[in-house]
Amino acid sequence: MRTVPGKTDRVVIVGAGLAGLSAALRLAGAGREVVVLERESIPGGRNGLLEREGFSFDTGPTVLTMPDLIADALDCVGERLEDWLELTPVDPLYRAYYPDGSTLDVKADPEAMAAEVERVCGGAEAKGYLAYVDFVSKLYRYEMQDFIDRNIDSPLDLLTPNLARLVALGGFGRLAPKVGSYLKDPRTQRVLSFQSMYAGLSPYDALAIYAVIAYMDSVAGVFFPKGGMHAVPRALAGAAEKHGVELRYGTTVRRVLVEHGRAVGVETAEGERIPADVVVLNPDLPVAYRELLPPEATPRRVRSLRYSPSCFLLLAGSSASYSKTAHHNIHFGRAWKSVFRELIDEEVLMTDPSILVTNPTRSDPSLAPDGKQIYYVLLPTPHTGSGIDWNVVGPRYRDEAVARLEALGYIGFGKSIEVEDVTTPADWQRRGMERGAPFAAAHSFLQTGPFRPANLAPKVEGVVFAGSGTQPGVGVPMVLLSGRLAAERILGKDNRYRSRAMRLGVPAGPVLAP
Repeated sequence: MRTVPGKTDRVVIVGAGLAGLSAALRLAGAGREVVVLERESIPGGRNGLLEREGFSFDTGPTVLTMPDLIADALDCVGERLEDWLELTPVDPLYRAYYPDGSTLDVKADPEAMAAEVERVCGGAEAKGYLAYVDFVSKLYRYEMQDFIDRNIDSPLDLLTPNLARLVALGGFGRLAPKVGSYLKDPRTQRVLSFQSMYAGLSPYDALAIYAVIAYMDSVAGVFFPKGGMHAVPRALAGAAEKHGVELRYGTTVRRVLVEHGRAVGVETAEGERIPADVVVLNPDLPVAYRELLPPEATPRRVRSLRYSPSCFLLLAGSSASYSKTAHHNIHFGRAWKSVFRELIDEEVLMTDPSILVTNPTRSDPSLAPDGKQIYYVLLPTPHTGSGIDWNVVGPRYRDEAVARLEALGYIGFGKSIEVEDVTTPADWQRRGMERGAPFAAAHSFLQTGPFRPANLAPKVEGVVFAGSGTQPGVGVPMVLLSGRLAAERILGKDNRYRSRAMRLGVPAGPVLAP
């Protein structure tokens, strides 16, 4: 495994997103001097916070899985997860609504989920579900250590016994047919394959190995932190500061300082020069290359990346509550395969979109004034490369989204809104996401693993990337892992799992051992 050569005592991290904070904790635990520079007034990056009139909105991810990864980062400085976060299991994980009027509650416990599948779809489908759980559990076990939680320098690094196991398991076939080999009901097929959109792919184009996302979402469990998802970066930042990391908010970095092909620090927008032995870049990788590094530093592969779809997000503080909703609700449209063609291939708005509605006040009423509710309404859309003029389309699409919700049973939704905020793909782009794509570069085969942009800048020594644009990819678990992998590039592999047990001299493996 390649590492940053030379002195690595002082590290400057640009961006206090989840990946930057994950890296900061690991580096601080290993005795490095760490400075984190964040342009916003709070930590979190895409895991942001909007506060208005007593409502506290999460502006980024709403689904938290695999909290052991948070515990692992905190443990690097001797802190315990339960001292920083209060996590509540979300049950059901999702409530799926179908055009025929049926609903299905997705549960983490396989036996409980099998019973739910049997109630809705019959006994044969329940047996198929349990077989599918066995399949995705094996996928996770074979993928995690060798292909996800690991720095990969070359395709040859993939030649492990687990690669052969993945091939034998059918992991390199297409996702939709693989799901269909276990599950015959379109309702279960949809709820266990829509996650491929997070990777920027249709279930009909994604490889079956991406079923591991369904494992993380639907088998490993979903949690919600008291105080909302933004409590996660607040906890990581608080622990980092407690253990000597300097966090400077309201500080925009203008460029990385490079001398003789090596990063030697950064320059802020105010002209201050901050020296460093290593610079970790947490902004969206292609944007970081373009705006912070010399033009010649950008690899050709980065210039030709294909991007995931974007999304339209409506945040609503409301006086209305709906008794039949769960914390997370997915409303599937009648169309399925055709909407992926519209979204990804044709890059037009979906004619029959599925909608995610999250109601976080169902788990934590303190996020809104007494008796009020928060709704997070997300619809997938093409990214900004589609040419859609969101200044024109945005207001109309907002009204269409509200009308669609009311048709789905959210009676009086529009009139009940007291506070609202809309984010379009153009807004995501203004916030620093290439092509306005919050899910970053698509996870096609040639943009995954060793083919995804590396976390070591190939042309500037001492620059390391963290976040969804590099390995291993998109999603809260992957981004936390990317911080771990970035730290490993600086510390070397021997320092990879500096947990409390290791500091006490007790051998320990990764928190998420397969």
